[in-house]
Amino acid sequence: MPLPIVRLRPKAEARAIRHGFPWIYADELVTDRRTQKLPPGALAVLEDADRRPLALVTVNTASRIIGRVLDRNPEAVLDQPWIEARLARALQLRERLFDKPFYRLIHAEADGLPGVIIDRFGDAAVIQPNAAWADAHLDLIVAALVQVTGVKTVVMNGSGRARSLEGLAEETRVLIGEIDAPVPVSMNGATYLADLTGGQKTGLFYDQRPNHAFAAGLARDARVLDVFSHVGGFALAALAGGAASALAVDASASALALAEGGAKAGGVADRFSTRRGDAFDTLEALAEEGARFDLVICDPPAFAPAKPALEAGLRAYERIARLAAPLVAPGGYLVLCSCSHAADLASFRNASARGIGRGGRRAQLLHTGFAGADHPMLPQLAESGYLKSLFFRLDG
Repeated sequence: MPLPIVRLRPKAEARAIRHGFPWIYADELVTDRRTQKLPPGALAVLEDADRRPLALVTVNTASRIIGRVLDRNPEAVLDQPWIEARLARALQLRERLFDKPFYRLIHAEADGLPGVIIDRFGDAAVIQPNAAWADAHLDLIVAALVQVTGVKTVVMNGSGRARSLEGLAEETRVLIGEIDAPVPVSMNGATYLADLTGGQKTGLFYDQRPNHAFAAGLARDARVLDVFSHVGGFALAALAGGAASALAVDASASALALAEGGAKAGGVADRFSTRRGDAFDTLEALAEEGARFDLVICDPPAFAPAKPALEAGLRAYERIARLAAPLVAPGGYLVLCSCSHAADLASFRNASARGIGRGGRRAQLLHTGFAGADHPMLPQLAESGYLKSLFFRLDG
């Protein structure tokens, strides 16, 4: 049966689609009765207002992103070989970048599988099917993944804001194989324990790998404070880089327990400690205690995940910088991170600088870090380049 046809409105920018933009917003598509009846994740051929075919797309009328481009060839067929080709291309890049199979394998639109995240942990993989089409075709994606990579265990992590925006239910389950313990992952000389079924997101944040490494280069003989530490991200890398000590702060007891396990596995437990609590409250308490550190890192969750939250999010980033700056010893370093899509680099940098100033400190910006190469950007989609890490040196 031929696929249904959906059409751009006359004022919609067809040229953007032709030039590689992967999304069609709800106000750009003709949503007649026939289109409204398409089930979430349905496949269709996209035409411009003049009825010229543009692409193979997937449609979800329940989402603000009503259409996602799967293939710029309108005659493409979404089947297992099609998915395998995308996975094989992604795998080729990761195998060139890394000598061990621990990385982000699929970074959504940038790797040609819109709304799909796949992180690999050796013989296991975690899939986040964050778009309706991926949820509907999950069996095909899993079969292709096993065929291309040979993984033995596949976990579906169906949690998070992206799925709710697609109208999808939250669900996490093991699809193939079994997993009964955290997976040890070696990065930057440190060992991390990733909980693939109960941890945040896929269990580990691979995106910060190059920023962990840069911070570790600043950490030799340093007293380190890692706030929003999760499973010990910056702290364990710093200890592997020769830090004198590292304190990890997080609100999650389970995350801190994994961090402690990673410290033990990496042989650095004697220099590692944890403190459970709200990050803002803990920063204030440390200041009252007169604590000082040579390297302070704050890597919070997305304070501005969407434009409506932007102003409040920037105020939160400014507050973090204001509270963290006084804890840095003279000549020490402050690392501030943002994974907010809505906060661009300039806005985040300005908020951070204001906070440092309000904290009574002056700073040099030494380095700006982004996500690792296993998190490629789609040049036409600014949202695919979400991570920013600012490295400051503070004077007296």
